[in-house]
Amino acid sequence: MSMSEIVVYTDGACLKNPGPGAWCFIATRSDEEILRGLGDESETTNNRMELRAAIEGLNAVPAMSDVVLRSDSEYLVKGLMVWVAVWEKNGWRTRKKQDVLNRDLWEQLVVLKSWHHGLKIDWVKGHAGNRWNELADTLAQNQAARLQRRLIVDSYVEIA
Repeated sequence: MSMSEIVVYTDGACLKNPGPGAWCFIATRSDEEILRGLGDESETTNNRMELRAAIEGLNAVPAMSDVVLRSDSEYLVKGLMVWVAVWEKNGWRTRKKQDVLNRDLWEQLVVLKSWHHGLKIDWVKGHAGNRWNELADTLAQNQAARLQRRLIVDSYVEIA
């Protein structure tokens, strides 16, 4: 790993699927945190949050940077490394001739991937002791829980 390489750890969380969810990315250089992002959506899916985390992380680092994207989401990793090329070739349809789910987010990732030539994509095992992956998971889970509490409070306020 080069000293200039940026490693972006991503994770998404959803308390119900669909339901309140959140995403998180943590960008590091030389194993030191340099940037962090966190967000949420009130009605989403876990897969959408995984994709949003990657989108936000890649958007946050300078274009043309040497980037490694690390995620514990096989959906994200396999999607970027294998499936997207097939989906694009097939007009964003699956092998079963169905529309690709989350196409809007996948298309954003295709553009971002082109901005970071040589982007490396790594799958990391979740909950296996990788401190950055664990932190991204914890932050996304906590953000989703905060959102859920806000939504519950807001629903009581509206009734009053």
